[in-house]
Amino acid sequence: MPHASTRIAPQDAVVLITGGARGIGAATASLFAAHGAKVWIGDIDYGEAGATAARLARATAIPLDVTNRESWSAAVATILKTDGHIDVLINNAGIMPLGAFAEESDATTDLIIDVNVRGMLAGMRAVVPHMVTRGRGHVVNVASMAGMIPIPGMVTYNASKYGALGASLAARQEYAGTGVTVSAILPAAVRTELASGAPLGKGLPAVDPEDVATAIVKTLSTRKARVSVPGWIWRLWSLTETLVPEPMMRLGRRVIDDRRALTSLDAEGRRAYTDRIDRQTREHAKEAK
Repeated sequence: MPHASTRIAPQDAVVLITGGARGIGAATASLFAAHGAKVWIGDIDYGEAGATAARLARATAIPLDVTNRESWSAAVATILKTDGHIDVLINNAGIMPLGAFAEESDATTDLIIDVNVRGMLAGMRAVVPHMVTRGRGHVVNVASMAGMIPIPGMVTYNASKYGALGASLAARQEYAGTGVTVSAILPAAVRTELASGAPLGKGLPAVDPEDVATAIVKTLSTRKARVSVPGWIWRLWSLTETLVPEPMMRLGRRVIDDRRALTSLDAEGRRAYTDRIDRQTREHAKEAK
């Protein structure tokens, strides 16, 4: 449990959520707003972030490209000028292209790593020093059970989420005793646009964005290092990985068809998402030149 002086009540909090326009981010913004928090919805899609903010009380959209440190600096400066502090940072922005690793372009690989890992690191670098100065703050990094469970068709995404989990646990240790805590959230398969066109519910339980949002808000009181959604799944996986021999694990994977991200995607059902990610990939590659 956090010390009394570092506790953060949702109704008193200033919260910055990245990737807050849709999915888990939007559900989390809605739940924090319902608790009375002042919510800043950061997203590269500023128009969609504005539409989400307009539906909520005490919510404001702010343009934020998590891969760009200048964008982070501008967003944080705006929030500090307006509200004076940031109590909670939720690094939620993420992308999930699926498919064969050998067919993935370098530009797609770069975008996955830059959004899912570097964006999270840039967010902590931009906000945590301010929290340390105040002696009070909480960071939630939305990782994934893909940060523990390797899945064919998700090689780079797996790498990014293993990285997100490792960075979260290391940062938690580095800032221990400062009044700033770091929690990693590991959802199973989530019913959002990221998973559109992918068969869910076989092997990994499927959850709703609201389930993840509830777990995120709860970390303000528990400050746990690692929280899976549902809560039992990471413990079950850890036990399975330790006790089950690899040949039996392979058999189990065949039974549940763990290669679905390679063989069973509905390309048309996933089209809107992949088109948006393709546009973002091209824009990101241009900016990197």
